[in-house]
Amino acid sequence: MRSSSIAVAVFLGAMASISAQQKGKAPGGPPTKIPQEVLDGLEEQKDIVYTSHGDRKLELDLYRPKNQEGKLPVIVCIHGGGWWQGNRASHAKIAQHLAGKGYVAVTISYRLSGEKPFPAAIHDCKAAVRFLRSQADKYGIDPEKIGAIGLSAGGHLAAILATSAGVDELEGVGSIPEISSAIQAAVPMGAQADTNAAHIQAIRHTPANSKPGGKPNPWIKFLGGTPAEVPENYKAASPLTYLDKGDAPCHFIAGKLDNDGTRAKTFRAQSAELGIPSGLTTIPDAPHAFVGRQQFFDQAMKQAVNWFDEHLKGKK
Repeated sequence: MRSSSIAVAVFLGAMASISAQQKGKAPGGPPTKIPQEVLDGLEEQKDIVYTSHGDRKLELDLYRPKNQEGKLPVIVCIHGGGWWQGNRASHAKIAQHLAGKGYVAVTISYRLSGEKPFPAAIHDCKAAVRFLRSQADKYGIDPEKIGAIGLSAGGHLAAILATSAGVDELEGVGSIPEISSAIQAAVPMGAQADTNAAHIQAIRHTPANSKPGGKPNPWIKFLGGTPAEVPENYKAASPLTYLDKGDAPCHFIAGKLDNDGTRAKTFRAQSAELGIPSGLTTIPDAPHAFVGRQQFFDQAMKQAVNWFDEHLKGKK
């Protein structure tokens, strides 16, 4: 009788959980939605080509608040997907929210690792920064106030943008190389900032990520092998490798349920030693990919806007 009661209780608990999710009561609340009044206050320009590689054109979408004169800070929004999948549309809500707070915000496409492995993705991110800086007058951008934000792989790329200005091997051979790719603030979310961390150095080939048609290990696909096979690539892909005085301040945002690497403990400690502001927000109950749920999104964006307001607008 007791085991039967336990089974019933488990069943009822499972049904209650499913019912809650169906009613939009999943952890983090309903799916993220930008209020219509915010969208109505934005100008939108889609499919702007920011760089080309032969016949391959890379585009960005730009959002700007209506009826705001003068040059505004700009924030580059970099999508995730393990560097091998995803697209810029996944960060449209982030860009729209930031534009609603008085920023120009852009979502960018970049070459994924199936098309071109590291360092192509960071080359493209830097090309986007240089394009925006070069077109500051056209788009009403303050060229000295550029930020970056991204989730997961996009957060990793935002962190590299923050630390690697002027690193020749990461700049790429794109257009307008004489213009700086430096940014002034970053918010990496769910991002790995230290590829020397034990959980990354432990990556090995497995049957699941080695067989044809199997799901690839994103690090192996991005960097061309395991840490044992291409240690130089893992070092070159680590934001921590380039951290020095004068780098952009980073505020990390991580889900409580995500792994410890997303807290960037070593990165933040070394930033403090160098006198570079840094911060961490951990969102309770949130998983790795948290921006698709309204409550998690709102908590993350509150911290992101505060960080950008302080470091791009001078607000305290």
